[in-house]
Amino acid sequence: MPQLKLTVNGVDRTLDVPANRFLAEVLRYDLKLTGTKIGCEEAECGACTVIVNGQPVDSCIYPAFKAQGADVLTIEGLAGADGSNLHPLQEAFVVHGATQCGFCTPGFIMQAKTLLDENADPSDAEIKECLKDTFCRCTGYKSILSAVKAAGEKMRTGHLPLPEIPDVVEPLEQIGKPHARPDAVEKVIGIALYTDDYLFDGMLHGATLRSAYPHARIVGMDTSKAQALPGVHAVLTHEDVPGDPRHGLVENDWPVFAGGKYPARYVGDPLALVVADTDELAHEALALIDVAYDVLPAVTDPVNARKPDAPVLHPDRPTGNLLKHIKVRSGDVDKGFAEADVIVERTYRTPMTEHAFMEPECSVAVPAGFDADHEKLTVYVGSQIPYSDRRQVAKSLGLEDEDVRVKGTLMGGGFGGKEDIAGQVHAALAAQVTGRPVKILYNREESLRFHPKRHATLIRVKTGAKKDGTLVAVEAELYGDSGAYASLGEKVMTRATTHATGPYVVENSKIDCYAMYTNNAPCGAFRGFGVTQSAFAVESNMDILAQELGIDPVEFRRKNAMRVGTTTATGQLLRESVGMLECLEKVENGIRNWRLKNDELRIKNGASELGAQPNHHSSFINLWEPLRIGKKIFAWGLAAGYKNTGLGGGAPDKSTAEVEVFPDGTAAIRTSSAEMGQNLIGVLAACTAEELGLPFDKVRVLVMDTDLTPDGGPTTASRQTYVSGNAARLAARSMREQMQAVLAEKFDVHPDVIAFHEGLAYVDEAAGAGGR
Repeated sequence: MPQLKLTVNGVDRTLDVPANRFLAEVLRYDLKLTGTKIGCEEAECGACTVIVNGQPVDSCIYPAFKAQGADVLTIEGLAGADGSNLHPLQEAFVVHGATQCGFCTPGFIMQAKTLLDENADPSDAEIKECLKDTFCRCTGYKSILSAVKAAGEKMRTGHLPLPEIPDVVEPLEQIGKPHARPDAVEKVIGIALYTDDYLFDGMLHGATLRSAYPHARIVGMDTSKAQALPGVHAVLTHEDVPGDPRHGLVENDWPVFAGGKYPARYVGDPLALVVADTDELAHEALALIDVAYDVLPAVTDPVNARKPDAPVLHPDRPTGNLLKHIKVRSGDVDKGFAEADVIVERTYRTPMTEHAFMEPECSVAVPAGFDADHEKLTVYVGSQIPYSDRRQVAKSLGLEDEDVRVKGTLMGGGFGGKEDIAGQVHAALAAQVTGRPVKILYNREESLRFHPKRHATLIRVKTGAKKDGTLVAVEAELYGDSGAYASLGEKVMTRATTHATGPYVVENSKIDCYAMYTNNAPCGAFRGFGVTQSAFAVESNMDILAQELGIDPVEFRRKNAMRVGTTTATGQLLRESVGMLECLEKVENGIRNWRLKNDELRIKNGASELGAQPNHHSSFINLWEPLRIGKKIFAWGLAAGYKNTGLGGGAPDKSTAEVEVFPDGTAAIRTSSAEMGQNLIGVLAACTAEELGLPFDKVRVLVMDTDLTPDGGPTTASRQTYVSGNAARLAARSMREQMQAVLAEKFDVHPDVIAFHEGLAYVDEAAGAGGR
């Protein structure tokens, strides 16, 4: 192989690498500098940004030999290996909370460094221009912008400004106070480990052959050429699955491999797995597999899937292509429409949507007995539900759950897209067969092709109201495209159905939803979990109704808004925390203030523009008139929605946590709940510290390990702060009460006078027992 010479982070390096190697691959896999991430392999996301001879480059497409003799700087080169000498950007990203999942963080920091090196006092516009090709899916960019500005000030003045903390709640000792994320420093210096960052001696690589057709029987497969390729260790198909050939979160309907009696039902279906010495060789071998297909008619939309003559995707299901019919009924909908003065009926369509998490799926499996750290089959994966992964892996491999260990890694975003099985079963099976660690990493194209998406829907909504704006009836029919396999389709579409009246009081409703199987990609969990689709349809009808009634859109919503004491269409009495009216007021005032400010500016400049001239001697202003300022026309609208928190629907909304304390005045909190960028580890540390009277940094948090942490349930439905946070709080409280009881006995005092502070226990003098 040709020889590459370059200087990386001040160290001269000489390597023998293939001529077709990209710089990101050299940094990550040859030099083990895994802080540089690969998100897209198309120079689109910027996660791979490094600095070559002073210029930022997308290293995922930068030929390694283009860097021959170059000076390369990566995220690891900005600070000491232990993070003891942070660059101002790294420090600011920690302090300003600009790291969430952290996968994109190195790219942002490296890109921003080139800006601040030239201009340490950039404007917001200059920062945005610099970072426009670097993507984040977590933060919304505000904290990143704030961090870059703060870093510039530190470089100019030596002082790092702190972020503004809104005074929302009265803080306790630990809860409600700003704490740096426990994992933030690791993320900003590039040593935080995501699944693809794990390396093991003798590790093999897997690549997946996927169906060429959306619906086809596999009538023959010849893998002999692939198996004969030097460096290929195994080619696995459905015949090699020792346990249950199917898996699934709710329905057991998704084949480990299509083939045999299970046809391919979408173009992401796996047919075979090649296990080879390198990822490149594994993918090369895929092209040598010959597959004979019997192509079947495809069902491409949920409405056609429900027709009697539609091809049936799952013949073993008694309901055919119908995954679930969900119903909501309240009052008398016919009577309600009879009372309506205005009725609006429209049909809406929403598309399938991609999660676009920055980190493609990756799984690494290590066989049982491989070394002292792996007594049992172990799967490393960024998963939102580790215990569910363990169950499904064990079942398909014919093992007991306890024979499999799932160790969750950091996730580069999830948003619901990392709840289903991806490569976990394949990697575990390959590790068992070969006796060696196996990594399966999807590229962006394969990730897009394979994983479940947000449901495409067709929603017909009929809404009736009286002349005074009172809603009287809603009728809706929803079709949800759940794709080839169930995933969480019935649960998602249940949410769409139960929320199809919007956050409004409607006495009469009739809602029917049909979650259907099709030959499209499976659809499952995605932030909002079905409510976003129905909210779009409901709010569109509300705007049309308001216009036909001649009522202001805000006033129309305010009149019908849910309040404390009202009941939803599903029969739930809302007893507390119904903030709809307050929210509407704040949004309306925000629009009004912005409009007044800009109208005044426009009139002051003597412009004759679109929009009615406001009467500044009265409080009237038409919020909804378009406004032209210069060459730009501004227009806006209003939509409202509501969403349940927690699993709901009768599911066991629970979590388990355990707390341990140590003689050195520290504590540990453990639960399997997943950290995916939302700072669950900070929540758990704060709750535990608050109860035990410890400083925040004296609590260690362990999550996502099925051998060492109790089941925290799925990290979905915005539930973990509440359920696992409370589990940590109650576990820590129980530990405190037990320690109080022991110390009270020892010192012959009442347990209530035993207090804890800064890792020490003492008798509270204020309680009248004297200090110890």
